[in-house]
Amino acid sequence: MSDTETAGLPADTAQPAISIRHLTRAFGAFTAVDGIDLVVPKGQVFGFLGPNGSGKTTTIRMLTGTMRPSAGTIRVLGEDVVRHPHRVQHRIGYMSQKFSLFEDLTVEQNLRFYAGVYDLPAERFAEQRQYVLRMANLVGREDELTRNLSVGWRQRLALGAATIHDPELLFLDEPTSGVDPVARRQFWDLLYELAGRGVTLFVTTHYMDEAAHCDRLAFIYRGRIIADGSPADLRAAHADARHPDPTIEDVFVDLVSAQPGER
Repeated sequence: MSDTETAGLPADTAQPAISIRHLTRAFGAFTAVDGIDLVVPKGQVFGFLGPNGSGKTTTIRMLTGTMRPSAGTIRVLGEDVVRHPHRVQHRIGYMSQKFSLFEDLTVEQNLRFYAGVYDLPAERFAEQRQYVLRMANLVGREDELTRNLSVGWRQRLALGAATIHDPELLFLDEPTSGVDPVARRQFWDLLYELAGRGVTLFVTTHYMDEAAHCDRLAFIYRGRIIADGSPADLRAAHADARHPDPTIEDVFVDLVSAQPGER
């Protein structure tokens, strides 16, 4: 984002939540992420879409500082994550498709564990605990073993654990994988609640219908960004006689079909 673009914006919004340039990650001869550029403004619900194996998880691991890139720069909440990953660890949250929960612990014990990871003081934990239990609709189920919860309830608990420290930026890596449509809709309601509190959300998914919930999207395919923009702009740009009112899935199929070697 240039100085011209940020001029006149409030200080807390002028700086993007995420800014990456020429980000690359290679594993031997295989390049999983191939020189991508991306800017995510603060306060947005940002969707990172692509099929399995397209580079979504590798990208998110680099953004959270758990994997070093082969090349490129990463700034998250104004910090250089490659050089100083520890500076953002207590300001971000992460939820994976496997939910990162301990199934042999209770709801309460999982929340206490993650509060300990983020060094929450007892008073702050008490406040956040009540918020999380209400948000996840788990009040009264604090002593239930996590393994006994349905997938949808575990999903809510995992979201609560990922946000127990009230992060500014939340990464969600295919969080609705394997969840039924009703639970998926309820989960997105919770995400909107977080966005309403000012949390920036970076959501990776291969469910094209979830893209409609995002403020902005980027499509990644074979490690490269092939398009980005708002859902409305992307659909308008790909409207034609065959698809006068294209869905996000139509847009993605057209984009992939246009890639070299796909015809």
